[in-house]
Amino acid sequence: MRVAVVGGGVLGTMHAWQAVLRGHEVIHLEREPEARGASVRNFGLVWVSGRADGEELETALRARELWAGLGERVPGLGFRANGSLTVLRTEAELAVAEVFAAGPDAAARGTRLVDPAEARTVNPALRGAFLGALWCERDAAVEPRVAQPALRAHLAATGRYTWLPGREVREVDARGVRDDHGDHHHADVVLLCTGAALSGLVREIAGPVPVRRVRLQMMQTEPLDEPLTTSVADGDSLRYYPAYRGVELDALNANQPQPAVAAEHAMQLLMVQRADGGLTVGDTHGYDEPFPFDVVEEPYQHLRQVAEAILGRPLPPVRRRWAGVYAQCRDTGQVVHRQRVADNAWLVTGPGGRGMTCSPAIAERTVEEIGL
Repeated sequence: MRVAVVGGGVLGTMHAWQAVLRGHEVIHLEREPEARGASVRNFGLVWVSGRADGEELETALRARELWAGLGERVPGLGFRANGSLTVLRTEAELAVAEVFAAGPDAAARGTRLVDPAEARTVNPALRGAFLGALWCERDAAVEPRVAQPALRAHLAATGRYTWLPGREVREVDARGVRDDHGDHHHADVVLLCTGAALSGLVREIAGPVPVRRVRLQMMQTEPLDEPLTTSVADGDSLRYYPAYRGVELDALNANQPQPAVAAEHAMQLLMVQRADGGLTVGDTHGYDEPFPFDVVEEPYQHLRQVAEAILGRPLPPVRRRWAGVYAQCRDTGQVVHRQRVADNAWLVTGPGGRGMTCSPAIAERTVEEIGL
C-alpha cells in the first residue's frame, strides 16, 4: 500500500515511520524546505511525569517505550533516559508533592519524592536552596532540531520512503494528493498531520475542528560548563500539568499565588541541556489570537531568575530566543484529534504540548485504528 503523509513535523514523521514499519511505501510532503514549527521549537522532552491519569498517561508510557527503541536504532535522535527533577522551593509546593508521591499511580510514572541531598546526588548542578524534588526516572529527552532529519534518514535507507519538502498539498482526491507544483502523488491512504496549520486545505476538507492554537516563548543559552544530568522543572509545573490537580493544588494557589508575570503568561520553568551543553529554558502559554508578532522580555527575566535560583549560579548568556505555536484539542483531556475527512484520508492534529512526548504512540494508534 502507498501512504501519503502531509506534514514534516514530529507527528507526521512518526506516522511515516509507523507506515514504513508495517511494510508500506510512504511519500512524505512538507510545505517548508524543512519542518520549522512546534516540532523543532520545543524542549525535546519525553515527559511522563505530569500526564493525566488514564489515556494520556497510557499514551505517554507507550510512547516512552517506543522512543527508547527508536533511540537504539537511530542514535541521531539524541535519545537519553535522563529523568527529571521537579524542584520544590516552598512548603506549599512540598505539600502538593507529598500527596502526589503517595498516590496510587506514582510508581507507574516512576516518580518519588526525594530530599535535597538525594536530588543533588542525581543532579549535582542543582546548588540552589530547595526543600525537595519529585524525581521521575521515566522522563527522557531527545534533540528536537535534529530528530526529524535523523529519523527520515533511517526511513530513506529502507527504500520505501520518499521525502518531498517545499510541496504544499492543495487537494486530496480518491487517488492521492496534488501539490502546489501541480504534481499529483498517488496514495491509497492520506494522513494529514499539519500541526497548527488549520486553515486552507484543512478547513476546506475538515471544516471547523475542535482545536485551538497556543503560543509559547522559549530561549536557549550558551553551553553550561557542567552537565545538567536531568531535565528540571519548578513548582509552577504543579499548577500546569494535570497530574497534580486536587485539593492540595487549590491550597498552593491560595497560599502561594504565582508572581504576576508568571500568572499573566501561564508560565512554568522547564530546563533541559542540549547535546552541545546549552540549556533550553521556557516557557509561556498564550491562548488568545491574534498572537503578537514579537516576544516580550519580562517572561525571560522571570525564567532566568527562577533557573538561577535553582542552579545557585548565573545562567550562561542567552544565544537564541524564539516563539512557537502548537495545536491543542479544546478538550484538553483529549490526547489528539483524529478525523476521517475523506474515504481515504484522515486528519491527525491537536496533541498540544504532548506532541514530542506522545507522537510515536499517537501514530501507532492511528495506523491501528485505520487498519494500515
